[in-house]
Amino acid sequence: MIKLSTPSPYTKFSLCLASLLALAVAPNPLCADTITTEEWQIEADKVIRFDNPPSVIAEGHVVLTKLRKLPPKPEKAEEQTTEWALLLEEDPAEDVEAVATQEIDKDITPRVITEMTIEADWIAYDVEKNSIKAKGHVSIKSGTDQLLAEEGTVDLGQETGTFKEATILRDSLDLHLEGKVIEKTGFNTYHIEDGWVVTCKVKKEETPPWSFASNDTKITQGGYAVLKHATFRIKDVPVFYTPWMMLPVGNSRKTGLLFPEISNSDRNGFGLNLPFFVNISDSTDLTLYPEYYAKRGFMPGLEYRYILGSQKKGTFMANYLHDDLSDPSETEYYQETGYTHTNKDRYWVRGKMDHDFENNVVTRMDMDIVSDRDYLTEFNAGITGFSQSQDRFLDMYGRGFQDKTADERRNNLKILKSWSGMSLTGNFLAINDVRADPIPVPVLDENGQPVLDGDGQPIVETVAGPSPLWKLPSLDFTGSQPMGETNLTFDWDTDYVNYYREDGVGGHRFDLYPRLSMPVPLGPYLESRAAAGLRDTFYNVQTYGDGTWDKSNTPNRLLGDFHTEVGTTLLRNFGLNMGETTGFSHTFRPFVEYDYLSDTDQEDLPDFDSVDRIGDVNAVTYGIDNFFNLFSNKDGNSRERDYGYLKIEQSYDLRSEVSDTPFTPVNIRFRLNPLRDFYFIYKTDIDVYGEGVNSYGLESYYSNSRGDYLNLDYRWNRVEEIHQLNVDARAQLFDTIFAAYAIEHSLSESRVIEQDISLLYQPACWSMELRSKYTPGDHTLMVIFNLANIGSPLGLRL
Repeated sequence: MIKLSTPSPYTKFSLCLASLLALAVAPNPLCADTITTEEWQIEADKVIRFDNPPSVIAEGHVVLTKLRKLPPKPEKAEEQTTEWALLLEEDPAEDVEAVATQEIDKDITPRVITEMTIEADWIAYDVEKNSIKAKGHVSIKSGTDQLLAEEGTVDLGQETGTFKEATILRDSLDLHLEGKVIEKTGFNTYHIEDGWVVTCKVKKEETPPWSFASNDTKITQGGYAVLKHATFRIKDVPVFYTPWMMLPVGNSRKTGLLFPEISNSDRNGFGLNLPFFVNISDSTDLTLYPEYYAKRGFMPGLEYRYILGSQKKGTFMANYLHDDLSDPSETEYYQETGYTHTNKDRYWVRGKMDHDFENNVVTRMDMDIVSDRDYLTEFNAGITGFSQSQDRFLDMYGRGFQDKTADERRNNLKILKSWSGMSLTGNFLAINDVRADPIPVPVLDENGQPVLDGDGQPIVETVAGPSPLWKLPSLDFTGSQPMGETNLTFDWDTDYVNYYREDGVGGHRFDLYPRLSMPVPLGPYLESRAAAGLRDTFYNVQTYGDGTWDKSNTPNRLLGDFHTEVGTTLLRNFGLNMGETTGFSHTFRPFVEYDYLSDTDQEDLPDFDSVDRIGDVNAVTYGIDNFFNLFSNKDGNSRERDYGYLKIEQSYDLRSEVSDTPFTPVNIRFRLNPLRDFYFIYKTDIDVYGEGVNSYGLESYYSNSRGDYLNLDYRWNRVEEIHQLNVDARAQLFDTIFAAYAIEHSLSESRVIEQDISLLYQPACWSMELRSKYTPGDHTLMVIFNLANIGSPLGLRL
């Protein structure tokens, strides 16, 4: 069983000294520097044994060490495996006879490890009471945990004790807990008088940056600290008081409240989200998000997670809002935002699930259901907003959701079964349709003129387009297999889809696409390959709802294609002497390709997706690829990395209908990696018939070890009328101050789509972030406060 990541790290300290019972006490008076027993060793400047009462006194640099003997490591016998054992993934069978006759070397010294160390200036062990007393610089170390005190007593039988001016440290969670008196009352239970706790490392006599202080604290066996008359302190200055408080301090996940999110914005007004975490089990949890907006109403939400393995996990989230602003009478709201929804019941249900089975069976599920097309744009910020949901699912599953502006939200269930060189994929696809309502259009007569009613007014009607297509299901069987001892390779892509829609044309489609390919020997310096295939697609057309179809219900299409390529590769290395750089290589590859795809009439076919409209091709493509690699040597270790590439290609169309302009635009792709963490990519298409540049784009990214980064994405496209600039940057201004800026700016429309500015102050153990977020029609200002290892990693938002 794999445990889910803890949303709020907890700490605990366990003290066990029962093994001191094994301390042997000699029956005669003794004065020595060291006493050693099977389990314990006492070292001190002076060790004295008393008979009345029976006790042992150690003075001066006392070190009491608990020892544990381990058996010697057996020599590893050489394993003999068979081919069948490897194929069946079985462990090799143990040779019982060899084990039985194997002799053990009794002279091998057992290994001894230290389980616990107690240090003090003075220690007394009372044999009758089975207890010890320690004074002066008391230190008890067990693993990475440590207890420090001026003095203390321990009852070994009850495993309890009392320590004065004590401190508990736990490195694994950076827990620092101090008290005038720390009493161990039972198994993992403590009582602390006049103490404080902070979950970060604090040097000796250093004032913590923040802490929780209390007159009386009890740590329960469940891993909670109950504080009475508690104060939250910054640099030991009290800033918040509560008569009672409960905090999780165990190293296991606990049910309880997480840090709230408090916000204020122009559109939503005052907002409060108070998450509540429910620990169902080590591998399952539930988080409730009761959220309230002053101008909108109550918006509850929840998140359910489970994880049974690295590829056996799932996360599901949901939010619901009965929106007081979604009212046609709120004209100012719609005018400022440009939103089109009118529904008051608004929600977003999303989730993902990965589950891998034995025999190479893989399943992936994606859920994305939203009430209206404006929801994800409007509720983009916050714990349960689109941005943070997108980031969390990307981190957990490696895939997120469609863009927040997509009107057809895809919901998938995929099942994949793979074999050697082939795979079968089944997919169930459902579409959440949130497209805007159709706009009324005038009715036209046969001459294209508006039809008028009895009052001479144009008659209008609202005609909805076909509903989105669902796949219930689709099956895709693909593979590639060599043809015996020949150089031929047989590839295939067989596809079946059952298209369903609420209104419109659907049906069944079978697509068979076998291909043969082989290398063509043209000489030792030329690389050549040829491939040919046939593609047969046939349909069984059906109509749903108000859909109509006036053509054949069983149309068929047959296409043939041919592809061949000839190229050569030239490589040369160049030496350099520039610091660690020792040289670079240049790979130059010119190539020529020919593609042919037969032309056929496809007007009588239904139009489901791109497979149903495949244009004919008869073209020659030529180009050059340049690749550059850099060689370096650091501390005797040779390294090679990509330095960049330059790719240029163009096609000549042999079809008669484009004989006047047979040349396609020149396509140029350039990438440069001057540093390991810095690259930029430039892409452009240049028309050769006087139209100039059709499109270009520049993408650049830089990062360093401090966490600074700059991501720049600039795009312009004359045909698609795109002109946009996106920037995302973060920089460390000083040791503890960071600034971040992100913007999506449509240059073609001269408007900012989204802008986010933040300033982060992050000293040790806590952080505070000022964030300003702007979207059209709304401006939100947040202060985000985080305490290290306390509560949710989402932090406290004010």
